[in-house]
Amino acid sequence: MLPAGEPKFRRRKADRPGEIVQAALQVFAEKGFAAAKLDEIAARAGVSKGGLYLYFDTKEDIFRAVVEQAVAPNLHLARAMLAAHPGPFPELVRALAAQVGRVAATTSVGGVVKMVIGEARNFPELARIWHDELVAHMLGALSAAIEQAQARGEVRPGDPRAYALQLVAPVLVGVIWRETFVPVGAPGFDLPQLVDQHVELYLRGVAP
Repeated sequence: MLPAGEPKFRRRKADRPGEIVQAALQVFAEKGFAAAKLDEIAARAGVSKGGLYLYFDTKEDIFRAVVEQAVAPNLHLARAMLAAHPGPFPELVRALAAQVGRVAATTSVGGVVKMVIGEARNFPELARIWHDELVAHMLGALSAAIEQAQARGEVRPGDPRAYALQLVAPVLVGVIWRETFVPVGAPGFDLPQLVDQHVELYLRGVAP
């Protein structure tokens, strides 16, 4: 409930950037970056195109806001989980995988992942933002957790960064499969189930 005397339009104006970001997330996931029209983003957010420019100067600025506001919070949660749970390593990986599987299955992030991969050559700035704001941080945190597990004797010797990539790769493939092949008739995968099955195989493989 608004405080007494607080005009409704003030609250509504404060909500606008978040509404634009959510609308952009959906449009980017559905259309890709090149085909995404600012008119459509504005319409879905319930603002005029001119109103959209009150908050964002370019489509790249909107994409950066999508990364920072709609995607990064899930990454921050995962990184907090890694920091707060030093071990045992299998318990940590299972908890992290459950979180990642839920996000992959219930959000539009997969469509944006496909967009970044598919359009990185023509729009390298998208890939740079995605890497610098998300991938580098998550891969670094996961590599550090694996290195600590190696020091405790829970993971066999090997490149922690490579082990981190091997852990997340099947999730990425599952998301790309869903976004690329399911729309043209290929049978899909249950992403949480895929993640659970992969994690058990992975843990057996990295065990000393």
